[in-house]
Amino acid sequence: MAPVVLALRESREIESRVCVTGQHREMLDQVLSLFDIIPDKDLSLMRPNQQLAQLTSEVLTNLDPVLEEIHPDWVLVQGDTTTAMAAALGAFYRHIRVGHVEAGLRTFDKWQPFPEEINRKVISSIADLHFAPTLLSKENLLKEGVPPEKIHITGNTVVDALQKIVNLPEPVEIQSVMQEIGIDRGNRLVLITAHRRENFGTPIANICIAIKELAAMVGMEIQFVYPVHPNPNVHDPVYSLLKDIPSVHLLEPLDYLPLVHLLKHSSLVLTDSGGIQEEAVSLGVSTLVLREKTERPEGLDSGILKLVGTNPEIIKSETTSLLKSPDIHSHSGKANPFGDGQASRRIVELIKTHIEEGS
Repeated sequence: MAPVVLALRESREIESRVCVTGQHREMLDQVLSLFDIIPDKDLSLMRPNQQLAQLTSEVLTNLDPVLEEIHPDWVLVQGDTTTAMAAALGAFYRHIRVGHVEAGLRTFDKWQPFPEEINRKVISSIADLHFAPTLLSKENLLKEGVPPEKIHITGNTVVDALQKIVNLPEPVEIQSVMQEIGIDRGNRLVLITAHRRENFGTPIANICIAIKELAAMVGMEIQFVYPVHPNPNVHDPVYSLLKDIPSVHLLEPLDYLPLVHLLKHSSLVLTDSGGIQEEAVSLGVSTLVLREKTERPEGLDSGILKLVGTNPEIIKSETTSLLKSPDIHSHSGKANPFGDGQASRRIVELIKTHIEEGS
């Protein structure tokens, strides 16, 4: 959302306000700082081990006075978080129009990803404008009965953000990691991120078992780097199964800037993240998706992403196969299916058009 906020800031015709709920606080604050965004309203709603029902009710209850005070013409929400869903619902209750950034992503399985698949479907039923990142996203919305005049293909704003960040100087902490794992000595880097709610329990344990066995199989020339999410459902099994393995480096959660630079250095990515699927495709880094389904099939079609689930044997087989492949780095130069870096500008122009038309 940060590139959209910056594009709105530059517009003379639109007065914008930024409200954050505090969901994903540890990631939120560093992104706000990186993009020089100071929220007008910070609801600071997150609590340890907060349940989804509690978070949803907190967003609705605490956002409503903000909507009453500001009474905006439009509320923009991005993606599929519980924050985005509840904010769209709160705007609907106030008869405020809603624009959905990154609209139309679907797996067609309400449990994968959980709760995001239902969150984004709820938003789609409310939104007055749908900013679809790809043609496939638009087609998903059309099949659900969304009027075509309400859907606009803009590209994904994650590409806008990535293009801004990828050319910034490499952080010292990443230079230190590269030196520690021996990239200068010819070692290769496999980046791991796994934290999704549907992978809690046995799936996250299986992912760790696969990494542990891979580390034993491939030797020290392959180094595994895993920034570990602080949620106990992730942190505890990861450290229990992977600590003290010489070629596995467990890091504290990384800010967006160092994570992007770590991604640039990677030979291969293992992830259950949605955003990293897009970022890896944008950078041409081969990626195995640790999920049974993805709402980003464009990445699969590009040949950069491959779904492998959480079965340890499949993860090991696919990882070793790719690491042995001579064309593992053959993706650079291909057109990015997720956009050209101009999505934010298009979104702001579309909002202006709708304001001018009084629609």
